[in-house]
Amino acid sequence: MTLERISRALAPEGLMTMGGLSHPEDTTRTILLIGADRNFWETFKKAPEYRDGADNPIDRWSKRVIGAQAKAEQAEAVYPSDGPPYAPFIAWATGTGQFWQSPTGMLVHDRAGLMISIRGALILDGIQAQIGTGQSPCTSCAARPCVRACPVDALSDTHFYDVRTCKAYLGSEGGEDCMKHGCLTRRACPVSQAFDRPAAQSAFHMRAFRGT
Repeated sequence: MTLERISRALAPEGLMTMGGLSHPEDTTRTILLIGADRNFWETFKKAPEYRDGADNPIDRWSKRVIGAQAKAEQAEAVYPSDGPPYAPFIAWATGTGQFWQSPTGMLVHDRAGLMISIRGALILDGIQAQIGTGQSPCTSCAARPCVRACPVDALSDTHFYDVRTCKAYLGSEGGEDCMKHGCLTRRACPVSQAFDRPAAQSAFHMRAFRGT
């Protein structure tokens, strides 16, 4: 089966299939979302893009690795970094039945929790992946630690994400923990904790986020 073959091919690269859906504009095609798995960081650190000092190393690595998989499957590759116009990755994600909106507004995945890093998508001919039928992990999470984790209430269940407050905190002495180990809200999610993303990977993303 195509989906199983793709999953096996991506695993050594530290990537995983995160969900699929019928293409909204052509139901004879499937959109398969590809994201970082638990062993992504150790794999990426061995890549030339990690060491060459050029800009956007993960985006360039993603295009090389996912692009090769697209060629092998005679598929079209699409990336979140391409644009404008940008592909509707958030709409695609929620359409898979494996991503949902968390109480804080961020997307949550049934396996990765809030530690989501979608690196690209493959668009394939035929129906290669089924829409998920699971339930959001937030539904059974009575404690909801994510809504109380942000020290400056930038992420909350009562308002939209306050990016300005978040970045100001990250630039302060108090934000050092988030910068070194990753967003406290993301880390508070029990599913994220089980996914166990390395702190170095989260720190890399935090530096990139703060610099935008």
